[in-house]
Amino acid sequence: TVDMGKPITDAMLEIWQADASGRYNAPGFSGWGRTAADFKTGEWFFETVKPGPTPWRDGRLQAPHVSLLIFARGINIHLHTRAYFSDETAANEADPVLRAIEQRNRVPTLIAQRSTRGGQTVYRFDIWLQHDEKETVFFDM
Repeated sequence: TVDMGKPITDAMLEIWQADASGRYNAPGFSGWGRTAADFKTGEWFFETVKPGPTPWRDGRLQAPHVSLLIFARGINIHLHTRAYFSDETAANEADPVLRAIEQRNRVPTLIAQRSTRGGQTVYRFDIWLQHDEKETVFFDM
């Protein structure tokens, strides 16, 4: 989590997500987690499964995503955002939430970038609280 280029080291993040089949609260998978940012670097991570697509209110499928809540000093209420996956291009293009974002140049702030580390697939998702071009899209939910 970053504010104007400086890491926020006292943030707490919560996630909720579906399982790999797109089910919430599936047997053996709560889909919820909480972590604190590293106090020196501001970095955070979750080790979880990549979620499957889930239905939107009107039945259209949402692209696989993880919902995140950010809590930190100076933020009166939590911030809500989503992390989508860079290797889900077609699903992202059809996603009803991503399609509803009017400032199209900000959609990339919601896409976690895939890479490999130690033979494992990882996704990097930077949350920018304030930045002219990089500020993450937050939702009023």
